[in-house]
Amino acid sequence: MHPLHQFHFCPKCGSNNFVENNEKSKKCTDCGFVYYFNSSAAVVAIIENEKNEILVATRVADPAKGTFDLPGGFIDMHETAEEAVCREVLEETGLQIHSVEYLFSIPNIYVYSGFEVHTVDMFFRCNTKNFSGLKANDDVAELQFIARNKLNPNDFGLISIRKGIEKIV
Repeated sequence: MHPLHQFHFCPKCGSNNFVENNEKSKKCTDCGFVYYFNSSAAVVAIIENEKNEILVATRVADPAKGTFDLPGGFIDMHETAEEAVCREVLEETGLQIHSVEYLFSIPNIYVYSGFEVHTVDMFFRCNTKNFSGLKANDDVAELQFIARNKLNPNDFGLISIRKGIEKIV
C-alpha cells in the first residue's frame, strides 16, 4: 500500500478533500496544495577499530528491538548528512568522529509509532582518534566490536542495515 494512504487531511488548510493526484502525490481540491511524499534522510556509521572489527549496537526499542544495528539516525533540519552522522554517533556511543567518508545509500521503510517512514539511509565510514569514551547511550542497549567475517546480516533487524552489512562483508 502506498504511504500516502495514511494522509487524510490537507496539511495546509486541514480540508478532508485531500485526494490522490498521482502515484507520488495528493492534492487538496479546496486550496490546491499538492503534497509529494518523499523519503526522509537518515545516516548510518560504519566504525572500525584497529583490529578491523565493526562497531555494532543492539537496539533498545522497536522497531527491531533487541537486534543488531549500526549507529545512526535521522538527519535533523538544517543539518548536513556529515554533521548528522557525527551527532548520532556521539549521542549513541559517546565517540567523537574526526572524519567521515560517504560510501553508499539504501532505501528503507522504518516503522515508527505505527507510521511507515520511507527513508534513504546514507552509509558513512567514520573514524575516531580513540575509543576511550565508548558507552551505549540513547536508543542503544549495548555496543560491541565484531570481526567483519563474523557479521551475519540476518542478525540485523532493519532491512537497509542488513543490506549494508551484505555490501561491506
